[in-house]
Amino acid sequence: MHLPPFSTVEATPADTAGKRRNPSVPDSRVPRPRRFLVCDPRHFAVQYVINPWMQPDTQVDVDLARGQWEALIRAYRAHGHTVDTVEPVADLPDMVFAANSALVLAGRVFGSYFHAPQRRPESTAYETWFKTAGFDVYRPESVCEGEGDLIPAGRYVLAGTGFRTTREAHREVQEFFGVPVISLQLVDPRFYHLDTALFVLDDSNIAYYPEAFSPGSREVLARLFPDAVLATLEDAMAFGLNSVSDGRHVFISPRAEALAVELTRHGYVPVPVDLSEFQKAGGGIKCCTQEIRS
Repeated sequence: MHLPPFSTVEATPADTAGKRRNPSVPDSRVPRPRRFLVCDPRHFAVQYVINPWMQPDTQVDVDLARGQWEALIRAYRAHGHTVDTVEPVADLPDMVFAANSALVLAGRVFGSYFHAPQRRPESTAYETWFKTAGFDVYRPESVCEGEGDLIPAGRYVLAGTGFRTTREAHREVQEFFGVPVISLQLVDPRFYHLDTALFVLDDSNIAYYPEAFSPGSREVLARLFPDAVLATLEDAMAFGLNSVSDGRHVFISPRAEALAVELTRHGYVPVPVDLSEFQKAGGGIKCCTQEIRS
């Protein structure tokens, strides 16, 4: 099977192709090794419609999806990250989207309770993996879709609501972890999960698409992250915000070109990885990646 290569776009001190360097940011940011949990896309398909990206009778190229997914795993390992794999379960085509399975902080696992009945059995499959790996798992009482809507950002957990995860789940998360939870209202159904509209760059900054949020939530984000990298609609539609950062390298959709330029200008290093086949189901790089924070 031919596996598409990944490439790295390194920041350079000189201006190139009109890409302006920002003298207020460091030339070198320090990456932090991460531990990721992923799921083989062996059973990936579009078998139902639960978000605006899914269309009836969509055909998935399973070989292409597998090759793209393996390129992402190679990219993670090439940049020093650890990758664990959970065994996929037949008839759970969205199980490849590991991020939705849980939020893991300080070795504690807050599990998932999916909005769509079709996905609810995934919670048990991932809970089994975590317990086998030695973790205790908390089962939420409210609808909650893991890192799809719960994103640790420094001393906060940013929490999306509006389409999937409920505000009641936000309260459960705060009580469970004892970490301040910032509720953010999503308003555009195309960006139904927080991780399609925002991602964390490092412990102090984020990138996001403002128009995906309610006016009050936009104001909250502007106050908390005044130096945030702002994405365009085009970049958001290319799943450019469904990215993973290790503090220096940003694993990002190659079609989010303007966002990659901005990230480079801010001292980050875009690592383009094409997961376009997964966008047929409304997913991308981050959707396929659960982070285990010990």
